[in-house]
Amino acid sequence: MSRPIYVAIDTPDLNRAKTLALQVRNHVGGIKLGLEFFSANGRSGVREMAAVGLPIFLDLKLHDIPNTVAKAIQALRPLDPAILTVHAAGGRAMLEDAKAAAPNGTKVVAVTVLTSLDGDDLTSIGVQGDPHGQVERLTALAREAGIDGVVCSGNEVAAARRLWPEGFFVVPGVRPAGGPVGDQKRVMTPRKALDAGASILVIGRPITQADDPDAAARAIEATL
Repeated sequence: MSRPIYVAIDTPDLNRAKTLALQVRNHVGGIKLGLEFFSANGRSGVREMAAVGLPIFLDLKLHDIPNTVAKAIQALRPLDPAILTVHAAGGRAMLEDAKAAAPNGTKVVAVTVLTSLDGDDLTSIGVQGDPHGQVERLTALAREAGIDGVVCSGNEVAAARRLWPEGFFVVPGVRPAGGPVGDQKRVMTPRKALDAGASILVIGRPITQADDPDAAARAIEATL
């Protein structure tokens, strides 16, 4: 992709979201809309954001029984998102059904380990081992299920790409050098994440909470 940055617009305010998208559209490759935006604005809000003219990454992280996830994705088909997320932990059958239900042009990617989690967090929910090993296991599962790629932190993307050279890798938790990490625990700079094998970078607060979002997006783009 010529512009690998997808800006994460996490706000329930549709007007604010549209303003941000219009400000940064010349320096990003797409818009990521998550649960906060979707819960407030629904499918009509996604359509309004698509009118900005950038690809839409619909980050709903679906995770349920296979039939429920497939029916949810079928309900989203009219939006024709460029990228859609599900949780890899939903299992192979869920991943297969998610891909089968998605529009032909939509990349279905599986979330492996959230970037807000570390090894202690995984232990607390009964997952043994470190995030790196869990990402590798779930990446192998996603590949076998026939979906398009995975979401993982920059710390694991090189290993994931070695397992799946042709995969599509979404890397969130990306922060400019010296910037605050917020609630993220496994972060990497945009340039390092791209060099490690990221297909696209998801960047939110360093752009959306900047005094000048356009300048912030332009500055990050310049490092790439």
